[in-house]
Amino acid sequence: MSDEPVAVTADVLAQAAEGRLVGGDGGRVIGGISIDSRTVAAGDLFFAIRGERFDGHAFVGAAFERGATGVVVSDAAAARGAGDAVVVLVADTTRALQALARHVRRASGARVVAITGSAGKTTTKEIAAEFLSARYRVFRNKGNLNNHIGLPLSLLELRARPDVAVVELGMNHAGEIRTLVGIAEPDARVWTNVGDAHMGFFASPDAIADAKAEILELARPSDLLVANADDERLMTRARRFAGRVVTFGIEQHADVRAADVSDHGVDGTSAWLMTDRGEARMETPLVGRGNLANILAAAAVALDAQVPLAEIVARSATLAPAPRRGKVLRLAGGVTILDDSYNSSPAALRRALETLASTTGRARKGAVLGEMLELGSHAISLHRACGAAAAAAGLAWLVTVGRAPASALGEAAVAAGMSQASVRHAATSEEAGGLALSFARPGDLVLVKGSRGIGVDRVTDRLEEMFG
Repeated sequence: MSDEPVAVTADVLAQAAEGRLVGGDGGRVIGGISIDSRTVAAGDLFFAIRGERFDGHAFVGAAFERGATGVVVSDAAAARGAGDAVVVLVADTTRALQALARHVRRASGARVVAITGSAGKTTTKEIAAEFLSARYRVFRNKGNLNNHIGLPLSLLELRARPDVAVVELGMNHAGEIRTLVGIAEPDARVWTNVGDAHMGFFASPDAIADAKAEILELARPSDLLVANADDERLMTRARRFAGRVVTFGIEQHADVRAADVSDHGVDGTSAWLMTDRGEARMETPLVGRGNLANILAAAAVALDAQVPLAEIVARSATLAPAPRRGKVLRLAGGVTILDDSYNSSPAALRRALETLASTTGRARKGAVLGEMLELGSHAISLHRACGAAAAAAGLAWLVTVGRAPASALGEAAVAAGMSQASVRHAATSEEAGGLALSFARPGDLVLVKGSRGIGVDRVTDRLEEMFG
């Protein structure tokens, strides 16, 4: 495979996007690509994307002012006065972006690993990239650029010709994963689990599983599926995959399995890693069995790519969580925070509470739990179940944040045995920060978790300011 970057000219762009070059030199090589006129750099190509709130066509002029070398539009009038700049006219700019990304993905020669699931996508992506980088030049998409816009923007980075690209595929409605699979054309697919995130958009967990099962589509016989053997809904659907299947798990027999697991709470996890390449004792600072499953999934990908088991074990010992995704903050003032404030779902919250419960040697445990969004008519019942789990985790105090579902979580915790005085509710994260400070004291271990829209990361910041 050539080490030369994939060159995309205006003519290639027009052909890949099924559009027409209506302005500029067809041989001009495209540099950077942007969908935001505020971030356009000199020489970039600007895609005028039509969204729910903004129409990029209104910002074509601003893109040119910032030095854009060309634009992709579906309305030729928006590019009047473009001079000798490249102008490509297409039927739909979003589809054009996706088509160009698919062209670059194919031309790059990179092996693409695509990860989906209700929880653990980003962490599994980061771990898989870390394992694979022992042997390969690896690209990973930044953050969670995992939707119909973010994924194409990520794949366009493959013009640098990495050996492997590890990306995640997100969704909250049926049909979205199908679209993303068609763009990424993955060689390896990882399905982490089926959970209760986004229940507000689906009739049942089975409907979520069916939507996630779109990861199985368009597979070739040589393609790989890494599947969670501990998830019955997932495995029922994985049987129809047209390619090879490698399983991972903790409870069930699997090709890559953890045995003799020791949970050390916020101090991490250790286990025997059992594979067809041998077995080894593995230790990781990542907390909880959810993260252990993420490591197993990533290990399955790496082993299939001929990364040595010893390298996987060595790198597991140095893994670090992404910010706000299960990061342990040991503050100078004596408070330890399990900062999982990036997002939440009922299944993920229960796992985090299990981690709290398995941590020994702490005087007290507390939690600030934000409302979990996108649960629809199931919201109250799912929050109540999590309230009972919070009480079972042995919390000394609890602050809930948000609307009625969050209040229901606190009420259920009291009903399950927590004292009324130890449970408080806040409408906002700012108010919750004050309540957490009134409860927390040196020696406490505090879990902070909630949906991104609730903003409980501000509670973590407030605790850091006081005890850091």
